[in-house]
Amino acid sequence: MMRPLPLPIPEPPAWRLDWGALDERFDWVRAMRGCPQDPAYHGEGDVLVHVRMVCEALAGMEAWRELPATERKILFAAALVHDVAKPSCTRHEDGRITSRGHSPRGAIDGRRILWDLGADFAVREQVCALVRYHQTPFHLIERADAQRRAFLISQTARCDLLAMLARADALGRQCSDQSSILEHVALFEEFCREQECLLTPRRFPSARSRFLYFRSEDRDPDYLAYDDSRCEVTLLSGLPGSGKDTWIARHLNSVPVVSLDAIRETLGAAPTGEQGAILQAAREEARTLLRQASDFAWNATNLSRDIRRQLVDLLTGYSARIRIVYVEAEPAKLFQQNRNRDAAVIVFGIPEAKTSDRAPSAVSVLRPRLERPKKGSTLTIYLRRSGEVTRLCFPRLTQASLQRRNRTM
Repeated sequence: MMRPLPLPIPEPPAWRLDWGALDERFDWVRAMRGCPQDPAYHGEGDVLVHVRMVCEALAGMEAWRELPATERKILFAAALVHDVAKPSCTRHEDGRITSRGHSPRGAIDGRRILWDLGADFAVREQVCALVRYHQTPFHLIERADAQRRAFLISQTARCDLLAMLARADALGRQCSDQSSILEHVALFEEFCREQECLLTPRRFPSARSRFLYFRSEDRDPDYLAYDDSRCEVTLLSGLPGSGKDTWIARHLNSVPVVSLDAIRETLGAAPTGEQGAILQAAREEARTLLRQASDFAWNATNLSRDIRRQLVDLLTGYSARIRIVYVEAEPAKLFQQNRNRDAAVIVFGIPEAKTSDRAPSAVSVLRPRLERPKKGSTLTIYLRRSGEVTRLCFPRLTQASLQRRNRTM
């Protein structure tokens, strides 16, 4: 059963939100106050003014009010955090104000916020997908790759909800081209309906057909791809201490494992610093198994999309079928599973690095699997060697998180 989304939303009959309480509770809400926007596109004022107008526009829509409760909460949470990254992305360039990149960065920040609040994994990822793509309906119809882009978005975000969010985003601003933006949103919605990806992910003849479609240009999405795979590789993804070793022991105890931790131990290497030699050794070990057409597991954090992409390229080059298993765990468990190791990397919550911007999705592999996550918080990394603990990273933590950390150290 899904846990309720830990953010307030307007409820009937008034359909209003206590913005004062939100401002008092969340520093990320306060950070949006005073953040400037380009008056040509946002004559209404700063980011918080805009976000409030967007949320109020959404709450006033009958279409939003008629949604099932879970979908209503997901969409409102996306509206509330859709511009959360503008304070960190806003720049003055050539006399103009720009917040370039705030959508993908907002998905990262939104994920961290919802993680800290203990949001359900499935709900969290739907919110983050909406945030990541919230600007797309404004211009998708003008793109040469509109079909491909719509298919891609539909794999992780509901396009009908995305259109509703974009409509509220357009209504929650003062600009000269508002009617044009709303027209583009309507066209986006109609286009997705025609392409059969408005309410559900675009369907493909097979998982392999989907996989190859997103890896190739100008590929027919309805073509049933031939499966020429020679073996299956399970790619683990998750923070140190999240339970990847346990998952492998339970589900893959009969296959070889390429483990970066095991290679580091063999070479006497630390888990921090330059990892080139470790990765090279792991790839050579993987190539040996791939040449033998042997099933195996690759056990590493693999939180960066770029790193996962490199591994997928390597594995597909040897005609391997790929399954990614993503595992999460609560902070206390991460500490417990690391603190007795000689060289422990204890990771408190989800990563803040820009490359670790989302869990693996269905478009990147043939058989994605997401292990049910538990409550977490923001990132802190410690290195334990010879009984001494060194702090490697320490961004903001809630008071409750600090208390939990102190109890587990």
